[in-house]
Amino acid sequence: MSPQEANDIASTASARAISGDMKLEVIVIPVSDVDRAKDFYANLGWRLDADRTVGEAFRLVQFTPPGSACSIQFGIGLTPATPGSNQAALLIVSNIEAARQHLVAKGVNATEIYHCANGTGCRFPGVDTRVSGPHPEHQSYFSFVSFNDPDGNGWVIQEVTARLPGR
Repeated sequence: MSPQEANDIASTASARAISGDMKLEVIVIPVSDVDRAKDFYANLGWRLDADRTVGEAFRLVQFTPPGSACSIQFGIGLTPATPGSNQAALLIVSNIEAARQHLVAKGVNATEIYHCANGTGCRFPGVDTRVSGPHPEHQSYFSFVSFNDPDGNGWVIQEVTARLPGR
């Protein structure tokens, strides 16, 4: 173990001892049409957790992707962000080919599977170059598929078959 890895592990353990576990629970995404977004995420097979309305100025819809501990929320009165402005939200799968086939079968306009010429930065606009096909060695963290919801909120699916230490 390198000195940096040992320092990272000690820092994480120290933060946990002080504050307890801190887990990401929900991400709010901006949409223009709540019912259209609800149909889209339901069609993907994500679990509908809530659809709550308080008057005409507030509606909260929550979905959770299969196997995820983190959910998404969208609705009315949740965020001032522009619909479609959430980009590069990352979903992890163990089989990128199966994940892409699932999206296409559900009518989603998913990209082809790609990997980056140098690292993993090509999932962000203007960083690195996308190369067609999965990573040649099927290395964990290096193969991607991208898609958008009806408002243009961007999702990236990343294949992870072996987690990095400490995850």
